[in-house]
Amino acid sequence: MSASPSRPAQASKLAPAATRAHGFLRVVRHGASASSIYVVTYHRLDLEGALPKPVLAEGAQALIDLLEKIGVDFRRGEVRGALEDILRFGSANIPDLWLSNEEMIEKGLVED
Repeated sequence: MSASPSRPAQASKLAPAATRAHGFLRVVRHGASASSIYVVTYHRLDLEGALPKPVLAEGAQALIDLLEKIGVDFRRGEVRGALEDILRFGSANIPDLWLSNEEMIEKGLVED
């Protein structure tokens, strides 16, 4: 038997992974009815790179759709707790999001 690595292992060594930044989403609700506006901003913890660009979501369903597009995992307790805080207090942080520069630009979270 050969001890050579499989193709996926070889491919991962050849192509460097995109550098991902550690950060969090800040969600602020404006209004208290079904027509509330939500402002979502991604904050990088390494303080390097492009400036954050607020993204608007008009209504709760639009917020959920935006968070899904960004890649937020709704199974995590921190995320469910943050959503409850947004409803209760009007704002919250969704922690531990790792996004590359390309992903942040693609999702509209930073200025180009």
